[in-house]
Amino acid sequence: MARSFAGLARNAERDKTSIAVSKDPLETPPLKIHTLGNRVLRKPARRISKVDESIRQVIKNMLRSMYSAKGIGLAAPQVGIDKQILVIDLDLEDPTNPPLVLINPKLVTSSATLETYEEGCLSIPEVYMDVIRPSSIKVSFRDEMGRPKKLNADGLMGRCIQHEIDHLNGVLFVDRVSNQADLELALKEHGFRKEDVHSL
Repeated sequence: MARSFAGLARNAERDKTSIAVSKDPLETPPLKIHTLGNRVLRKPARRISKVDESIRQVIKNMLRSMYSAKGIGLAAPQVGIDKQILVIDLDLEDPTNPPLVLINPKLVTSSATLETYEEGCLSIPEVYMDVIRPSSIKVSFRDEMGRPKKLNADGLMGRCIQHEIDHLNGVLFVDRVSNQADLELALKEHGFRKEDVHSL
């Protein structure tokens, strides 16, 4: 998910990951972030059966690539990795604040209350549009050590998790935009095709 200042993050009940890498941008990130139109973004990701050191290395490379793009969330399919992994960090300025890692995340419940919020995506650079989503969620997942976890989240964290879980199912935020005329204009302005949107 691209960085947006349309609102502030609220607290989420969670344990933070012990995986930490420098948040400084790299001149050459380890992974390439694919953009709208690339078929890899539409392929559902596979569940991970075993969380081991190779998975933790993927997570580190995802974090390095996300920080280099100055994003706050990244899903493995965005970098061409067919695995159910998300990394999220809402505080890019604080090197002591570790990111959140979610492996095999699953939405357990979501609120009936909906909120509209401006979203962006590292796979659709410079395009920002309003999206309606549940205002709070509960998600189950495994952490970077393979331990089962549950998390309640709202505000920016809740939205970011929903946005990234969509990526694991081949869904992009532009698929959820209701204002089609504005979406078409924004995509065209930044060199993307409306034909690559799969409206839900």
